[in-house]
Amino acid sequence: MSDTVPESVPEPVDGSAAAAENTQVEPEYDPAAPAPLAVPRTPTGHAEVDAQLGRLADADHLATDGHVEVYEDVHRGLRDALTALDARPGPPAPPAPYGQHRS
Repeated sequence: MSDTVPESVPEPVDGSAAAAENTQVEPEYDPAAPAPLAVPRTPTGHAEVDAQLGRLADADHLATDGHVEVYEDVHRGLRDALTALDARPGPPAPPAPYGQHRS
């Protein structure tokens, strides 16, 4: 018996090494990789709000550091939609008389 280890391991004769080379290896699970949150989004019936809520799905495909930009954009859009609800419908108010400023 020898204390030396052979430099290479001989291949089995039955071809199992060749079969092992052809098998696909599943990718390792990476907990830091982007993954969809799969949060259900119920339509509100207001097209502009629904479009902004739909935009949240864009964050599903980004790394965490990319979420902030999407969230800020959606927040801005929702704020604009709410502000538009407070706007007076109809024609704008008449201009102030000469020399007077509106506050």
